[in-house]
Amino acid sequence: MESTEGARQWEAVGRLEIAGEAFCTGALITERLVLTAAHCLYDARTGLRADISDIQFLAGWRNGRAAAYRRTRRAVAHPDYDYAETSSTARVRNDVALLELQHPIRNTTITPFDTGPLPMPGAEVGVVSYAHNRSEAPTMQDLCTVIAHQQGLLVLSCDVDFGASGSPVFSFGADGVPRIVSVVSAKAAADGRKVSLAVDMLEPLTELKAALDTAQDPGAGLETMPAGSRRDTGAKFIKP
Repeated sequence: MESTEGARQWEAVGRLEIAGEAFCTGALITERLVLTAAHCLYDARTGLRADISDIQFLAGWRNGRAAAYRRTRRAVAHPDYDYAETSSTARVRNDVALLELQHPIRNTTITPFDTGPLPMPGAEVGVVSYAHNRSEAPTMQDLCTVIAHQQGLLVLSCDVDFGASGSPVFSFGADGVPRIVSVVSAKAAADGRKVSLAVDMLEPLTELKAALDTAQDPGAGLETMPAGSRRDTGAKFIKP
């Protein structure tokens, strides 16, 4: 567990709460944009897109308080994401979304993260999340390794848990500055060991920003889309 001082560098990572019940993890990449997993936008009880008014970003949530609270103005999932494909590699590969907040977060303690290039196999990365065993503070797990690139996915040695969906994956350059290089989509098993699957996001991120520019400005919320249902919004079990 990280110290409080160490955890504060992750204040641009936050809990993404859906209808006050389920939660994922998201991270600010601008003062107004939050990066997360696409499946976090769905109500797992119904399989429909969650109403935009039910999605709230709690930046730097720690022990019952957030450094900033924001409602969501609109959100877009990757155009090729299919929530109904519960065990498809394509589903995980496209499991990334952008949320636009109703109001920007301008706070001297909260600095949005830059994004960086895809790390190569063997590179060390870190995941900062609100998994269920660390749901009250954003903390970074021990550094783990990029095992492979596989069909547009990163296979990581990181052992993630429910609540880690949408968590940013960070790389650290020579300057030591953390940059987001991926987003956690699912936990899985490979060769008998626990791994996690993350999105190769640089190209999808460009598409998402373009889609957000043309998305409806919702008064009534997101359009609902039929899909398969599941109660947890945490990372899904699949085998890579």
